[in-house]
Order: sequence, then C-alpha cells, then structure tokens
Amino acid sequence: MMPVKRLFVTGTDTGIGKSVASAALLHALRREGGTAVGMKPVASGCEPHADGWRNEDALLLQAASVPRPEYADVNPFALPEPLAPELAAASAGVTLALDPIRTAFARLQAQAECVVVEGVGGWSAPLSATLDQVDLVRALGLPVVLVVGLRLGCINHARLTQQAIEASGTRLVGWIANGIDPAMACADENFAILHRYMNAPCWGRLPHAAVLEPALLGGFLRIPG
Repeated sequence: MMPVKRLFVTGTDTGIGKSVASAALLHALRREGGTAVGMKPVASGCEPHADGWRNEDALLLQAASVPRPEYADVNPFALPEPLAPELAAASAGVTLALDPIRTAFARLQAQAECVVVEGVGGWSAPLSATLDQVDLVRALGLPVVLVVGLRLGCINHARLTQQAIEASGTRLVGWIANGIDPAMACADENFAILHRYMNAPCWGRLPHAAVLEPALLGGFLRIPG
C-alpha cells in the first residue's frame, strides 16, 4: 500500500543529487504499491526542444513517473538560464507565482497516488523576491525529505538545514544520504554522526552512481509506512 501521498524533496545545497534521489524515491514508492509521479515546479538551466524549453532534471523525473505526466505539469516554470530562480526568471521575463504550480500539482494528484515535488538548490534558496520555497511547501501541504550530499561539511549543512526546516513550522519526515563524493574520507563515520543529530528517520543511503539508474537506486530506499 502506498505509504505517503505527497513529498517535498530539498537538499543541503545545490548539486547534491536531489533529482537522483527524487527519481529513486518514485521507484521506491511504486515498489510499495500504487502510482507515483514527479514534479519540478521551477527549473533553471533548460535546453530548447521542439516542444519548448526542457530541463534535464525535470525530464529525469518525468521518465521515472508512472503514469507519465505532461511535461508542462512536471515543470510549470522552465527557465532557460542556469541561474538562481529569481535571476533566471527576470532574464526570461517571467514572474514566478504559486497559482500555476498549484494548478499543475492538482492535475498530477488526479493522475497518481503520490506526487514527489523537487525543490531548487538548498532549502533557503528563494524562488523570487517575494516567494520562498517554504511558501510553496505550505501552499501544497508537503512534508519534507532532506537529501544530504555526503561530502566534507555535510554534517554542518545537514544540521543547519534541519534547524531551518523545523523553525519554519514545516515537517521533516526523513532524510536520504547521497554518496556524491566517492573519495570522501571517513564517509561511514560521517554517516553515523548524521544519524546522531538528525531528528527524522534515515530513508536510505544512495551509493555514488557513475551511471544513473534510478530504478536500481530505488532499491536502497525504505520508506516508513
């Protein structure tokens, strides 16, 4: 039976594998039974395609989704420039707003039993001058999963991010360790220390993957019922 209905995936920083973890989560959720689709409401750094701008991470989530949703619902705001969302939106002449995201989220909810929503950058990265990611989390009523990139400094980043999530009044329901640095010294010891300080259960530890296989990585995750 599907254990959760909706999730927001954030990270300790940018470039720590939120998209990989989100795609793996989609496979892990389906292993529990039911359907699950991904969403990347705001994505900066897109390439032109015949059907419009496309973002690599959003395409990864779309491919890992069953049923396969329309790209416009997966990624309502596709911003060409690989910049912070506020800057990328200004460059594209786009105003980021919650209503188009709510509408796309509702369509995704109507298609699947669970929707996994991936944020941008780290937890405190703003979407615009007047819109923070926590506003999106609150608007959609999303519990939060934190992806911790295993590299030097991850304990500090994880603790600070956890504190910020808890201070915002939103609910941290789990965390995922992601082996982004295969040469990290004392990775196991750092992982053990993270267990000591995190106030939510660990949903799994993803190994460093030279070749991305979300279906295989989903096997490393266990989602509490």
